[in-house]
Amino acid sequence: MNKDTATAIFANGCFWCTEAVFQRLNGVLSVLSGYTGGTIKNPAYREICTGRTGHAEAIKIEFDQNKISYNELLEVFFATHDPTTLNRQGNDVGTQYRSEIFYTTEEQRVQAEAFIALLTEKSIFESPIVTAVSPEKPFYPAEEEHWNYYNDNRNQPYCRVIIDPKIKKIQHYFSDKLKTEKA
Repeated sequence: MNKDTATAIFANGCFWCTEAVFQRLNGVLSVLSGYTGGTIKNPAYREICTGRTGHAEAIKIEFDQNKISYNELLEVFFATHDPTTLNRQGNDVGTQYRSEIFYTTEEQRVQAEAFIALLTEKSIFESPIVTAVSPEKPFYPAEEEHWNYYNDNRNQPYCRVIIDPKIKKIQHYFSDKLKTEKA
């Protein structure tokens, strides 16, 4: 990783959804679905689903800071999930679906806390933001069948009903931040 590349780690619900959103942003070099914030090493999906490991479904984003800033990633993060519901995103319920930012630098912590303060001050959400801001913890990649899930399974009902609206939302509100489609 060079000095222009940085890492962001976000937990904001199902990683199938979040991976699909962030993959489309210009300046995002890679998005890896996985688990972080828990108590056991190398957890498996079936263990995460129980909610007993303390891990969250999360994504690890490598990004080019010359093309997209951490604040811009935060903007998309807060616009594409509900940061006011504790341990829940839509029909997905459990601590594994919590809203949490795992900062990799002190500067990211400051930016994340300032962003939450701004959203709160401007009353952007009707309910209080419950997103936790925590130091980076070990990140374990999810099983390979979870990688690139939306792109490989667009016709699955979950993708069409849950993920498609998120993609349409970023296409509408963040069109200036999207990668250009190759013909």
